[in-house]
Amino acid sequence: MAATGIPLTGTASVHVLASGYAREDPDGEHVGSTVTLIRDGAAAIIVDPGMVASRAELLAALAGHGVTPESVTDVVFSHHHPDHTVNAALFPAARIHDHWATYDGDLWISRDAEGAQLSPSVRLIATPGHTPQDITTLAATPDGVHACTHAWWGADGPAQDPFAPDPAVLAASRARILAVAKVIIPGHGPAFVPDGSTPR
Repeated sequence: MAATGIPLTGTASVHVLASGYAREDPDGEHVGSTVTLIRDGAAAIIVDPGMVASRAELLAALAGHGVTPESVTDVVFSHHHPDHTVNAALFPAARIHDHWATYDGDLWISRDAEGAQLSPSVRLIATPGHTPQDITTLAATPDGVHACTHAWWGADGPAQDPFAPDPAVLAASRARILAVAKVIIPGHGPAFVPDGSTPR
């Protein structure tokens, strides 16, 4: 158990359903969110069900793990930008979690995201930076902690988030995540193992 109370190993399994991207093409700007499935016991959690090139391909990737849209129990928004939230309605039975509440049907349950536990091995922590309301989903697997986060866009940068209102706040959140995470699943790129070149 880390000093923050986050278990460093656990029972979760983590599967990236869609690796995100942000690029400029001749026809305009294309933005895709990294969409992740976390399984832990009875929980099937989708993190950042945002913009993707094909909803059918996203749902096919989910089906490849034996999960139907209706059996997804929880959806997490790392923050409220549309490119990370726009497909939440694909999962009609899911509770939705953000930085200050859980939403279940018409029930609004106010709570601080910090330390919120979604399953035995999955917790939320507050990691402001990209926006002041950003949160990170930490999934403790048998091989270590995976962090679904927008503290990084991708392994290759940008080193400084162009949208971050306070770079010092982002740096503090990155340090907190790196203290526990073996694998980073960033907002707009493939999962990566942090090393000395990872922006701090």
